Amino acid sequence: MIILGVETSCDETSVALLDDDRGLLAHLVHSQIAIHAPFGGVVPELASRDHIRKLLPLVRQALEQSSLRSSDIDGVAYTAGPGLIGALLVGATVATGLAAAWRRPAIPVHHMEAHLLAPLLETPRPGFPFLALLVSGGHTLLVAVGGVGDYRVLGQTLDDAAGEAFDKTAKMLGLPYPGGPQLARLAGTGRPDRFRFPRPMLNRAGLDFSFSGLKTAVVLEARQLAAARPLEESVRADLASSFQEAVVDILVARCLRALEQTSLTRLVVAGGVGANQRLRQRLRDELTARGREVYYPRHEFCTDNAAMVAVAGRRRFPSRDATRSYAITARARWDLEELAPA
Repeated sequence: MIILGVETSCDETSVALLDDDRGLLAHLVHSQIAIHAPFGGVVPELASRDHIRKLLPLVRQALEQSSLRSSDIDGVAYTAGPGLIGALLVGATVATGLAAAWRRPAIPVHHMEAHLLAPLLETPRPGFPFLALLVSGGHTLLVAVGGVGDYRVLGQTLDDAAGEAFDKTAKMLGLPYPGGPQLARLAGTGRPDRFRFPRPMLNRAGLDFSFSGLKTAVVLEARQLAAARPLEESVRADLASSFQEAVVDILVARCLRALEQTSLTRLVVAGGVGANQRLRQRLRDELTARGREVYYPRHEFCTDNAAMVAVAGRRRFPSRDATRSYAITARARWDLEELAPA
């Protein structure tokens, strides 16, 4: 079975072709960084317009690259939410239109479920059940996963997501867009113990997160230092490194607590922040010492991509007797626990 995946939830236009037997046949990503960089963040209307321009050419390119015809496709999976509603509607409309024209199923996919299943693209694959840490610019979730569609959210951020805190702190430090990866690179040259920033909620019961207070503490420290003299590169690096260490401390501590509470032995880490090298190192060290396993998708599958959408779409492929629908599905907000088991 061959699934066409389509991803347009934010500012990446992506198309992938996934074959049950041969694996990933094509994976194309068009980034909009150059479009949004002058504004310091994603402009939803510009994102939607660029998806319109790029999506169909990428579909054609993927088919040509894989030496496939439309008749070879068994289903079209697309990100239906959560995300920017205009961007989602572009992908949903194109994907559903292609599926209807080809007389194949259209499969709406939950964006966070796709992230959660992205490690299934790797070898070895994590077996069910497992604990998932989903960390991105818009979400920070701890989820107990019993199987596809069997999700129980154990904890989530009460304010900023971890990736959002990275981006906002990077902007405050004067780093170029996109800020999160830039801050992580700068942090690699700094001292993580130069500044002692708070770890909100770290000693509080439960598994929820909070990053707003940490972000504010960095802003106040930087302003105080800048009032005396312009921030030197080494000072900015120390601020970035100390901030990153605080975020990693919070994420690692919550993962360890969740593993203990659930008695699960496998952890899956997905989403853009899942590519952070310091986070990966700390989790690998902590879980290995405890005899537990941690799984990640490769870096290109941590950020938004259509390969993970194709994986989720394959797991959600309708049964033979299911009624085929070409209703367009797009939801800016969508609770992961609303999904039914596959």
